Amino acid sequence: MLVPICEKVMTEQNNPLLNDEMGSVPEPTIQALRELGAFGLQVPVELDGVGLTNTQYARLTEVVGGNDLGVGIFIGAHQSIGFKGILLCGTDEQKAQYLPKLATGENFAAFALTEPSSGSDAGSIKTRAELNAEGTHWILNGGKIWISNGGIAEIFTVFCKTPVVDEKTGTVTEKVSAMIVERAFGGVTNGPPEKKMGIKCSNTAEVYFENTPVPVENVLSQPGDGFKVAMQILNNGRFGMGAALSGTMRSVIQKACEHATARIQFGSRIDGYGAIQEKIAKMSMIHYATESMAYMVAGTMDSGYEDYQLEAAISKIFASEAAWFVTDEAIQILGGNGFMRSLGLEKVMRDLRIFRIFEGTNDILRLFVALVGIQYAGGHLKELQKAISDP
Repeated sequence: MLVPICEKVMTEQNNPLLNDEMGSVPEPTIQALRELGAFGLQVPVELDGVGLTNTQYARLTEVVGGNDLGVGIFIGAHQSIGFKGILLCGTDEQKAQYLPKLATGENFAAFALTEPSSGSDAGSIKTRAELNAEGTHWILNGGKIWISNGGIAEIFTVFCKTPVVDEKTGTVTEKVSAMIVERAFGGVTNGPPEKKMGIKCSNTAEVYFENTPVPVENVLSQPGDGFKVAMQILNNGRFGMGAALSGTMRSVIQKACEHATARIQFGSRIDGYGAIQEKIAKMSMIHYATESMAYMVAGTMDSGYEDYQLEAAISKIFASEAAWFVTDEAIQILGGNGFMRSLGLEKVMRDLRIFRIFEGTNDILRLFVALVGIQYAGGHLKELQKAISDP
């Protein structure tokens, strides 16, 4: 039911080139997305969400990705990572307090991890929180950069260093904690929207916290569990990227095919030439692989398996590089037309470049895939070593 409605909103209501030119999503489009329920697709129905499974969410994400990746990031930064920590790790009280207004799009959310000195190395963040004398609030100070929805969010999932006491030894160590921070707490400001290469309609800004009081009950999980919370959020949210980029590839291939079947050169349609056929065949093959991976990961998650982070990482790496290749080939098929702004492929190309960088760079994720594989093999080798040493 939701797919045709979503397609109608994205094709009739949304204008990707206008969004790109304005550097924002117009309010009428945002309102149409609210009415669709697009800001709370996986939030339970009893908390004013739509209650979709991961597979259903992936299908709608595919529709959005096929129309406008900038809008996809606007929506995804809100729910795929922005408030995902509350959904995955929040208490019942935290969920009841925050999710209804987030699900309806009354409030927007942002995921605040990256800092000037902390990108892939999340453990090196400098933002800090100290417990006040009364023990009721964490006093938060620091700054974050490149935060999607940073200039429009009311609710932030913030990662910061906090002093944590080891119960066994009594020693105090600095550990990363995750907190739900409201702009209304005070001391929360943001810089102007960043001027970006692509996904221009999504708001990206620096966010600053100056003596922001955060109630102790707003910590996600436990103090010191921030890195674990961040990994849960990112691993869980990554699967949607493959689905979105599958939608992008489908749309790009369609434009390439429409051009190839209409373009006459040397007295024949160019889709009859082997060079063009080979390009379209390879583009379609790569798209099929991307789509298959995305839905395999979504299905694995829906089946209740918790060990899917490796597959999600592989899907993200493959999809982000495959979409770039497919779009580049489409521009080549369209020739000069593909290079023109009016057809929209140059915008897609600009939008795509960030996907190999954010939510875990492809370089780091490749290391992750390799190291997890070695770790698994290492466990078997250790058992084999024991057996050999004591036959």
